[in-house]
Amino acid sequence: MTSVESTPVEPVLYTVSGAVATITFNRPDAMNALDVATKEALLAALRRAAADESVRAVVLTGTGRAFCVGQDLREHAQKLMSGEPPLTTVRDHYNPITLAIVEMPKPSIAALNGVAAGAGAAFAFACDLRLAAETAAFNLAFAGVALSADSGASWTLPRLVGRAKALEMLLMPETIPVQQAADLGLVTEIVPGDKLAERAAELAARLAAGPTVSYTALKASVGFGESHTLADTLVFEEEMQAKCGRTDDHREAVDAFLAKRKPDFKGR
Repeated sequence: MTSVESTPVEPVLYTVSGAVATITFNRPDAMNALDVATKEALLAALRRAAADESVRAVVLTGTGRAFCVGQDLREHAQKLMSGEPPLTTVRDHYNPITLAIVEMPKPSIAALNGVAAGAGAAFAFACDLRLAAETAAFNLAFAGVALSADSGASWTLPRLVGRAKALEMLLMPETIPVQQAADLGLVTEIVPGDKLAERAAELAARLAAGPTVSYTALKASVGFGESHTLADTLVFEEEMQAKCGRTDDHREAVDAFLAKRKPDFKGR
């Protein structure tokens, strides 16, 4: 009998089409739960997209029926039983992943093909926009396993839904269907499941064709303003405006306006 070696499955896929990088959770049998290999691959993919100047928009999505259900509890249980400290992963993986998403120097889109729970939900909240299939849902499952929030959920969620609703969702976690999530402001747009990839690609292509430096400055300005006074924010806005004003894209926008044509942005 001839033995056949199985090919290892990549836990995260990274593809580039045009100026759009798509990062895909690829553990469908585990509902894209986050084991160490997946977290390390995700962080590497995010850093790769951030560093690639030819990439001007990023899509984060999943395979199968889940976007990402958060921590792989089987791996977590094994660490607990072995006496190995299990929660160093917050410092080693979840924190840098969240910062890599939030600080991505180009627009990011979460294309939610299914349920997003725990850290998976938090990663979606960290993205700039969230497209959701009709089958998508959210669950802030931390309290259900007697843990606190991680992956920035305590920072992003109140900014999306307000403090009171965020505490309700964290203290009494339950599955939030996609329409309710949209009503709360968690979802940018609901898309039929078979159209999700197409719509995500369309939106990402639109952003990838835009003024990337301007987008980065806008993201930075909103982040700065959330934790600073109006006076300090005005100074920061002035700095960002000066930076954008020196770009080729700004000059192109002005030239296009004067010529009464559509600008052709190059992302610089």
